[in-house]
Amino acid sequence: MVAGQSGVERVYLDWAATAPLCEEAAEAMRPFLEPGRANLAHGMNANSLHTPGRAAFSDLQAARARVARCIGARRPDEVTFTSGATEADNAALFGLVFARVKAERQRGAKGYVPHVVTTTFEHEAVLQAVDVLRSLGCAVTLVAPDAQGFVDPEAVRAACTADTAVVSVMAANNELGTIQPVKELARAAHEAGALFHTDMVQLLGKAPVSMEEIGADAASFSAHKVCGPKGVGALYLRARTPFEPFVVGGGQEDGRRSGTQNVCGAVGFAAACEAACAAVQEEGARQRALRDRLYAELTARPNVRATIDVPAGSERHLPNIASVLVGGFESETLILRLDMLGFCVSGGSACSSTSLEPSHVLRAIGVSADDALGSLRVSIGRYTTEADVDAFVKAFDQALDWENR
Repeated sequence: MVAGQSGVERVYLDWAATAPLCEEAAEAMRPFLEPGRANLAHGMNANSLHTPGRAAFSDLQAARARVARCIGARRPDEVTFTSGATEADNAALFGLVFARVKAERQRGAKGYVPHVVTTTFEHEAVLQAVDVLRSLGCAVTLVAPDAQGFVDPEAVRAACTADTAVVSVMAANNELGTIQPVKELARAAHEAGALFHTDMVQLLGKAPVSMEEIGADAASFSAHKVCGPKGVGALYLRARTPFEPFVVGGGQEDGRRSGTQNVCGAVGFAAACEAACAAVQEEGARQRALRDRLYAELTARPNVRATIDVPAGSERHLPNIASVLVGGFESETLILRLDMLGFCVSGGSACSSTSLEPSHVLRAIGVSADDALGSLRVSIGRYTTEADVDAFVKAFDQALDWENR
């Protein structure tokens, strides 16, 4: 609970959109934010040959190694720092497809049309990148999840062809909280001769992550979802994975992503990532109990139902997301009422919160347009307490019965 600008005590329950900066990240970044001459110690260009530049490079490489350990990569150089997960998603789709096209041309293949397989409920950073690829002549197949928000590896396998270049399926859905069988999905892609990419943004810090064990060729990560700074993320590329960069210029990040690196952000990302991953088991259990409490309390109201079935204690769902449908209300109305009462929630993905269209995620699992317009996503995190949840439940009742509050 924090004090807002109006003096109202605020309870933040929109952690799936972004997380508050943690103490570990703030402390790690502090030396990089010193002004003037003091900034020479850490804040310089990591590509310069002078002493301050080499110091920045050392800090950058240390951050890379720390992130690599957190995500279970085999080598630090499998981590490329980006401006965030949106760029990482774009880079993965474009970079892997363009590399396949280049390889086919080099071997003399004529008429090759790259094929991409993804799902109907991916983040827009993937779906819109796929739209761009389609406009460039790529074939695209969209696989639908089942009614409970899970993707069947057999459906992905059936969608693949000999020309499939990339399969992209998110590891955990940002609205429903469903955790996908990414290891089996990667295997299905590889058996078809395709590369596999997964958006790991929501899963990192909520469940143990091991890229080596999953077997993905590429994955996307974001710092601000694990209490790190905004504007920095990472693209994991398994060693020797063919990749053509689409951000070109200075050749930084081993040529995979040009541009002067955000060393301060990378260091903050590494610190937040380590803190989240170190506490993943303990925090997962604590947040899971709060999630179950939210579902039990909210669905006790006659006009509220869970968007999908989430059994108490389920580890097939993220521990921090509760998604419900509120009959007779539009989510915007509830969000604004709750905001006036000091509670921050969302109606789905914050990336599309200004849209009047029903969530494409909910529509993908068969929720009607009318029901989808009444969706509410409550997401918790490291600083959420039982008292916060109890206070929210009371405020929720007030939002439902606004005239008599």
